[in-house]
Amino acid sequence: MTRTAVVTGGGTGIGRAIALDLVARGLDVVITGRRADVLALVPGVRGVAFDATDPDAVDRALADLPGSVDVLVNNAGGVASGSSATLADVRAGWLADYESNVVSAVLVTTALTPRLADQARIVTIGSIAGRRGGGSYGAAKAAVEAWTADLASSLGRRGITANVVSPGYVEDTGFFGDSMTAARRERLVGQTATGRPGTPADVAAVVGFLTSPEAGHVTGQVVPVNGGAHLGR
Repeated sequence: MTRTAVVTGGGTGIGRAIALDLVARGLDVVITGRRADVLALVPGVRGVAFDATDPDAVDRALADLPGSVDVLVNNAGGVASGSSATLADVRAGWLADYESNVVSAVLVTTALTPRLADQARIVTIGSIAGRRGGGSYGAAKAAVEAWTADLASSLGRRGITANVVSPGYVEDTGFFGDSMTAARRERLVGQTATGRPGTPADVAAVVGFLTSPEAGHVTGQVVPVNGGAHLGR
């Protein structure tokens, strides 16, 4: 029987690469995101548009999401940009990063837990910033790791695994916006052992394994995909 996957934030960048990789592996894939027009551009998948940080929106979306889920990839997230001129600005930025990266994953996973098949796979996208620092974004990604440990423990008896895939610097995404200078790129690539930036396909390949039936005894782990820029010890 064909396995079914849900990939949040699946319209662009790493999420898009993950969705296409899962399609190539023979899964039926549903992608989610806020923009229906962007989701519609991804071939071979079905898109469901909603805001994963909004409990009411997640509840409404359940009618359009699969009744049984074998793979859930929590990729939705991002980094807040804005002023830090006042304490109110600082608070807003920290809450925005926490909602975008943690609350989105928690809400979607909680909503879909009753639909998870036995032996299902959950992967949440973390970041090298969760171990190396990175302000509110890094703190949010560190929280993802702690939450995933609890998730692995609570669902493990059903054969369900939960892991974090933690990329380093990945090119060909919109994550950095206009902030990636030549000097910054050189510094980030220089920190790797491989001498190159990561690609969305690098991340998708690791997610592909962790969501496969063969990965049934790998759970509660943080798997770095960073070219050796930071060692996962």
